[in-house]
Amino acid sequence: MPPFTDFSNNTLDSMRIYWVLVRIMVPITIITEVLSRAGAIEAIAPLFQPLMSVVGLPPELGLAWLTAMIVGIWGAVPLVFTLVPISSLSTADVTVFSALILFAHGLPIEQKIIQMAGPGMAATTVLRIAGGLLYAFLLHHVLLATGWLQAPVAPAWTPMTATPDWAVFFWGLGETMVWMLVILVVLSWALLMLKTSGLLDRMMQFLSPVLRLAGINGEAAHLTAVGLFLGISYGAGLLIREAQSEALSPRQIFLSCVFMGFAHSVIEDTLIVMALGADILGVLAGRLVFAILATAAIAALLRYMDDEAFFAHMFRQKA
Repeated sequence: MPPFTDFSNNTLDSMRIYWVLVRIMVPITIITEVLSRAGAIEAIAPLFQPLMSVVGLPPELGLAWLTAMIVGIWGAVPLVFTLVPISSLSTADVTVFSALILFAHGLPIEQKIIQMAGPGMAATTVLRIAGGLLYAFLLHHVLLATGWLQAPVAPAWTPMTATPDWAVFFWGLGETMVWMLVILVVLSWALLMLKTSGLLDRMMQFLSPVLRLAGINGEAAHLTAVGLFLGISYGAGLLIREAQSEALSPRQIFLSCVFMGFAHSVIEDTLIVMALGADILGVLAGRLVFAILATAAIAALLRYMDDEAFFAHMFRQKA
């Protein structure tokens, strides 16, 4: 097939996936913003306060975590030092809280995108939240037992808390969607060129052994790597295309989405929380190790699950 035809078909596929993402992200983003401004998040935040004590955090941060889960990381970041004074937080506190929001944030949008690839929304959402709580619990107790990171936090910046007006909000949403289209198309072209040149196979020689430990193989490993570095919107967006072509098995798609739920956008998101004072070993190295081990454990459990149970509870089987 001529190179121009390859790029043309690749671009059309990317446009179709982009339209799917637009139909998910735009209405959910607007609804979430409306609910946030109406005070709905604050109303149900007290239900999450007891969970904060389990991971050794001030109960007030329950509101910030709930905001992260519904709105996203950027919705929670301005609240952290507003709800709790900087002077009362240690580096360990900020690291544990950052781990929580890195695991579970922007769930309405990200989980809907994952659902479009096939995995059940309920199963993958529960895994992300439970995984975040488990990792934060383990991290808290390790830091407490070792006395590591107990010094007062020293953030590189303290974010502003002003809420933009609706004109600014919609302008920002429009910019986000335009850049998403550009990135998705360029990313699909880059993947095609990397595949054609053979460079992708060489790159995956480094990542494949790690992802194989988590039970993720072949093309699923390539797309998981995209989600790992660029985020669920791109990794799972490309998985949607593969799911539609039936090039990947449902179990591989499920494991890929589970892994991306635990660890995705590791560059941008990690830099954000590090600016708040989080420690890189806790929010990046430890999270990656946990993601590999937890996904491997889930892969082992799936081997004992028959197809009837898998498609009933974990994956939406095509009609």
